[in-house]
Amino acid sequence: MEYPMISPILSTEEFAELGAPDLVYVRPIKAAEVIARTTPGQIEAFELDPEQTLYAVHRADGEQLAVLTDKQAAVNAAYAHDLRPVSVHQDIV
Repeated sequence: MEYPMISPILSTEEFAELGAPDLVYVRPIKAAEVIARTTPGQIEAFELDPEQTLYAVHRADGEQLAVLTDKQAAVNAAYAHDLRPVSVHQDIV
Protein backbone atom coordinates (compact mmCIF):
# COMPACT_ATOMS: atom_id res chain seq x y z
CA MET A 1 0.00 0.00 0.00
CA GLU A 2 1.30 3.44 -0.91
CA TYR A 3 0.84 6.42 1.34
CA PRO A 4 0.78 9.90 -0.14
CA MET A 5 3.37 12.35 1.08
CA ILE A 6 1.73 15.32 2.73
CA SER A 7 3.82 18.43 3.20
CA PRO A 8 2.30 21.08 5.41
CA ILE A 9 2.67 24.63 4.19
CA LEU A 10 3.77 26.90 7.01
CA SER A 11 4.23 30.61 7.09
CA THR A 12 7.59 31.96 8.21
CA GLU A 13 6.09 32.83 11.59
CA GLU A 14 4.52 29.38 12.04
CA PHE A 15 7.81 27.72 11.16
CA ALA A 16 9.66 29.85 13.72
CA GLU A 17 7.17 28.86 16.42
CA LEU A 18 7.61 25.13 15.81
CA GLY A 19 10.87 24.77 17.68
CA ALA A 20 10.37 27.54 20.20
CA PRO A 21 11.58 31.10 19.86
CA ASP A 22 14.94 30.35 21.48
CA LEU A 23 16.25 28.06 18.70
CA VAL A 24 18.81 29.57 16.31
CA TYR A 25 21.21 28.28 13.71
CA VAL A 26 24.70 29.43 12.70
CA ARG A 27 25.75 29.54 9.06
CA PRO A 28 28.86 30.76 7.27
CA ILE A 29 28.54 33.85 5.07
CA LYS A 30 31.02 35.88 3.05
CA ALA A 31 31.93 39.34 4.32
CA ALA A 32 30.82 40.63 0.90
CA GLU A 33 27.20 39.94 1.98
CA VAL A 34 27.65 42.14 5.05
CA ILE A 35 29.45 44.86 3.10
CA ALA A 36 26.73 44.94 0.42
CA ARG A 37 23.87 45.56 2.83
CA THR A 38 25.58 47.84 5.35
CA THR A 39 26.26 51.54 5.08
CA PRO A 40 29.97 52.43 5.10
CA GLY A 41 29.65 54.36 8.36
CA GLN A 42 28.41 51.28 10.18
CA ILE A 43 31.40 49.10 9.32
CA GLU A 44 34.29 51.53 8.81
CA ALA A 45 35.89 50.43 12.09
CA PHE A 46 36.14 46.86 10.78
CA GLU A 47 38.67 45.62 8.27
CA LEU A 48 36.74 43.13 6.16
CA ASP A 49 38.03 41.26 3.15
CA PRO A 50 35.01 40.57 0.92
CA GLU A 51 36.13 36.91 0.63
CA GLN A 52 36.47 36.51 4.41
CA THR A 53 34.15 33.92 5.96
CA LEU A 54 32.04 35.18 8.84
CA TYR A 55 29.35 33.36 10.85
CA ALA A 56 25.78 34.58 11.11
CA VAL A 57 23.30 33.64 13.83
CA HIS A 58 19.75 33.26 12.48
CA ARG A 59 16.33 32.64 13.99
CA ALA A 60 14.34 29.68 12.66
CA ASP A 61 12.49 32.03 10.30
CA GLY A 62 15.79 33.12 8.75
CA GLU A 63 16.08 36.53 10.39
CA GLN A 64 19.74 37.32 10.95
CA LEU A 65 20.46 38.28 14.55
CA ALA A 66 24.24 38.70 14.57
CA VAL A 67 27.44 38.26 12.55
CA LEU A 68 30.68 37.18 14.18
CA THR A 69 34.19 36.38 13.00
CA ASP A 70 34.26 32.70 13.94
CA LYS A 71 31.85 29.85 14.44
CA GLN A 72 32.58 29.27 18.13
CA ALA A 73 32.07 32.97 18.90
CA ALA A 74 28.70 32.81 17.14
CA VAL A 75 27.67 29.74 19.14
CA ASN A 76 28.88 31.33 22.39
CA ALA A 77 26.99 34.55 21.62
CA ALA A 78 23.80 32.57 21.12
CA TYR A 79 24.24 30.83 24.48
CA ALA A 80 25.09 34.15 26.16
CA HIS A 81 21.71 35.49 25.03
CA ASP A 82 19.81 32.42 26.29
CA LEU A 83 19.38 31.05 22.76
CA ARG A 84 19.89 27.43 21.76
CA PRO A 85 21.97 26.94 18.60
CA VAL A 86 21.04 23.82 16.66
CA SER A 87 22.82 22.01 13.87
CA VAL A 88 21.13 22.26 10.50
CA HIS A 89 23.73 20.87 8.08
CA GLN A 90 26.92 20.38 10.06
CA ASP A 91 28.21 20.22 13.61
CA ILE A 92 28.21 23.59 15.35
CA VAL A 93 30.74 22.84 18.06
